[in-house]
Amino acid sequence: RVSFTQVAGKWYLIGFATNAEWFVARKGNMKMGIAMLTPTDEGDLEMAYSSLNPDGTCWRMNHLAQKTDIPGKFSFRSKRWETDNDMRVVDVKYDEYALIHTIKTKADSTTLLNKLYGRTPDLSQDVLDKFTEFSLEQGILPENIAILPKNDECP
Repeated sequence: RVSFTQVAGKWYLIGFATNAEWFVARKGNMKMGIAMLTPTDEGDLEMAYSSLNPDGTCWRMNHLAQKTDIPGKFSFRSKRWETDNDMRVVDVKYDEYALIHTIKTKADSTTLLNKLYGRTPDLSQDVLDKFTEFSLEQGILPENIAILPKNDECP
């Protein structure tokens, strides 16, 4: 069972894996970002992402992931990408890492997205391997699984 109070706070986005076509071209430019997770009183989850761009600007995105009847599973609509998202916490060790699996649906296309978050920018090789294995099991190609390089944080 996922504990909301323990998932709160700052996480580094370390691993990114998807079967989305856009990722192939963009993967080389992606770097580590930050996610701030804030549980609400209603049991939903506010997610605020930020990533520092090479030109010093900051890319930001916010979502409110709404709880479902299934513990650890959330859903949200992305206005920016016009996708419906089903997100679940696959594995979590609150003081170390969280593995999140999202199914994104837009019209008649579905994409998978796995993210690996760490409480620090460095995770053990065991955790990185677990993320890679899980992504491969989901049918994501090895070249579409990335451990992101470190990055400065947004001001």
